[in-house]
Amino acid sequence: MRGDATIGVLALQGASGLHVEALARLGVVSREVRTAAELDDVDALVIPGGESTTMSRLLDVNDLFEPLRTRLDAGMPALGTCAGMILLATTILDGRPDQRPLGAIDIAVRRNAFGRQIDSFEADLPVVGLDAPLHAVFIRAPLVDGVGADVEVLASVEGRPVCCRQGPVMVSSFHPELSADTRLHELFLATVATVSES
Repeated sequence: MRGDATIGVLALQGASGLHVEALARLGVVSREVRTAAELDDVDALVIPGGESTTMSRLLDVNDLFEPLRTRLDAGMPALGTCAGMILLATTILDGRPDQRPLGAIDIAVRRNAFGRQIDSFEADLPVVGLDAPLHAVFIRAPLVDGVGADVEVLASVEGRPVCCRQGPVMVSSFHPELSADTRLHELFLATVATVSES
């Protein structure tokens, strides 16, 4: 990755610190993002897991929704995990009535589709672009219920997409930051490098 590309981690709510630590294990110093000014200072953004309706509300409260959508529309790379995937989707099938998706990847998602906390599970997933399965942790995970023509499905569970990519945006139903395996973050950083060089 180009040395001057700066990775931000949305830190309004959720597992932002664990993504900061995962990136640090790869030698990447990231910045927490809570304001539009902080968003202006990063080249790419990780949107962590957490509670999607709360995160959506906090984007509005912090006047961050529109600046973030503008950056995404302009091609800023983003990685969304669990709740982050929900926020980046085009359609949220069962969200709060006033919850607005960012529309950065052409997928429809259903919240908590794999079940409640008690239904959390782990799986070793083949992922397109990786040479061996990735250990994935699913906690109250959303489900991709539909993908657009330009969306690449990178991994599935029982035929259901759980990791997708469209252009510079990558999303996963699972929490890569909860595993010692940093290869999904590496895939994202490779995307950031490609965008930075263009």
